Amino acid sequence: MTETLASHIEYFASFAHTAPLLFFFFIFLFMTIESSFIPFPSEVVMIPAGFLIWRYPLTPSHALDVLIVVAVGLCGSMAGAYINYFLSKWLGRPVLHTLLRKYGKFILMSEQSLDRAEEIFREYGEVVTFISRLLPAIRQLISIPAGLSHMNLFRFTLFTALGAGLWTAVLTLLGVWFGHSVGDMTYLEMINRGKEIIREHYLWIFAGCAVLFVGYIMVHRKIMGTKKKAPETAEADKPEAKEA
Repeated sequence: MTETLASHIEYFASFAHTAPLLFFFFIFLFMTIESSFIPFPSEVVMIPAGFLIWRYPLTPSHALDVLIVVAVGLCGSMAGAYINYFLSKWLGRPVLHTLLRKYGKFILMSEQSLDRAEEIFREYGEVVTFISRLLPAIRQLISIPAGLSHMNLFRFTLFTALGAGLWTAVLTLLGVWFGHSVGDMTYLEMINRGKEIIREHYLWIFAGCAVLFVGYIMVHRKIMGTKKKAPETAEADKPEAKEA
């Protein structure tokens, strides 16, 4: 499957220098697909995109090129996540499970994979929408239990954007590194080497996520603790009613 996708991405990548807007559209489209119901490896999109913008700059600044590509990839990821979120919220759990039983094989999604995503969401809470964006297989699915549980849209957007933005940036910068330090590579070699590097450094990626997660928990508890104390303080400051 990866070989087939790589050959198609190589064709679409030919528009990078001659038609940059079309190139950006393809990045957005494929990342939308990757983040929605249809499993699609984001590595085959964002790594070559980073490679190409380094080899064939679109603006006078490499940094600006990277920001643009990451932003376009993030927008695509958010579009796909919103599709999952709102569709799941609208359909509801019984209808969604019925549809997966009938048509799940056509989009390579099973009831078991959805049940697993829901289990993870229930066990770890809303913040898992951030961490799961860095996990293969569960990345696309975690938006579904968020929609089924009617997760607050602002919090869903925030956590999903943080996770998807981090993942998109990592892949893009990996492609930039290939473009800067490696000679000629086929797209398939680039994608496979990129996946290998990510697997080798997943520990560091998760360590960074763990630090962010702990920081979030600490800040969240501090804020919630402050909110709980405020009403109690206000109640204690009220003057006692005068005795009749």
